[in-house]
Amino acid sequence: MSSSRIEMLLGFIRQKPSDPFPRYALALEYKNAGRLEEARTEFDTLLRDHGDYTAGYLHAGNLYLALGLRAEAATIYQRGIDVCIRRADTHARGELEGALAAVA
Repeated sequence: MSSSRIEMLLGFIRQKPSDPFPRYALALEYKNAGRLEEARTEFDTLLRDHGDYTAGYLHAGNLYLALGLRAEAATIYQRGIDVCIRRADTHARGELEGALAAVA
């Protein structure tokens, strides 16, 4: 991960805070670099500010699992399932249900 990519994503977030994708991408960049606490902060912000962004729930839950926080991961997966039901996102819902079943 390059710092220029992080800076670019931070710039996108500043320019268009209503777009959830740059924050999602930043969280993934941090996660993939092993910077798990920074990734956690970004996922928490993403889900707080863009709660209908269904793609964020699976990766946020997976991050919580990587941090050893199984109960919190299950809660995130369930929240994501609830959002998917409301938004009729069957694909993301199926992925989240599978992840939740694996944690249970």
